[in-house]
Amino acid sequence: MTAFRIAPAVVEAFPDTLIALVTATGLRGHEPWPHTVTALEELELQLAGGTWHPADETDPRIEAWHTAYRSFGTNPRRIRPSVDALGRRMAKKGSLPRINPAVDSYNSVSVRHGLPSGAFDLDHVTGDVDIRYADGSESFTPLGEPDTIENPKPGEIIYADREIVLTRHWNHRDAHRTRVTDDSTHVAFVLETLHADRDGDLLKIAADELQGLLAPHAQQTAVHYLNSTQPQVTT
Repeated sequence: MTAFRIAPAVVEAFPDTLIALVTATGLRGHEPWPHTVTALEELELQLAGGTWHPADETDPRIEAWHTAYRSFGTNPRRIRPSVDALGRRMAKKGSLPRINPAVDSYNSVSVRHGLPSGAFDLDHVTGDVDIRYADGSESFTPLGEPDTIENPKPGEIIYADREIVLTRHWNHRDAHRTRVTDDSTHVAFVLETLHADRDGDLLKIAADELQGLLAPHAQQTAVHYLNSTQPQVTT
């Protein structure tokens, strides 16, 4: 069992935060995921046809994250929130990258709804996961760079387990050790908003959509929510 917690200091600074935690056990990443393929293709067709475009930094959903990043000393135009970077890439290239079915699923949901998303292979998480301010002693190895070690600056918001940082700058980039691959079978996916009063319903729609993409390829799925009144859940 893995507990996810939002630290009291983070709740105090961002009291309207709402995080959806979508968990999947018994994932089967090596089989075809036709619904995910269709979701990606439909999104790309809508972009090409001009009927939809990714949220950019003028959108309140993205603007809120830029403001949050600046509050803990990160320049969001140099180190962008994940959904901002993903949307910019899609707008430029006209398509989303194909990584693996589970990652493709949360990428499609993230960019469609303008909400940051990420995922952790729970079999490679040590202990519980805290969303907290860094103290400067932590280490982080970025996704795709297994020989790189970074140290988040004190005051930066991170996801961290007992040993390492899982995500820097709140949701900019995930860690290499807990990356989701075709072989991952026990995964926690997150979707986030800083404004539950405005975007809470959207977040719940997105979480349901992600669960719907995962469920045909998992033994079990569930959705939990973290917020100021429920700052801890156990998966």
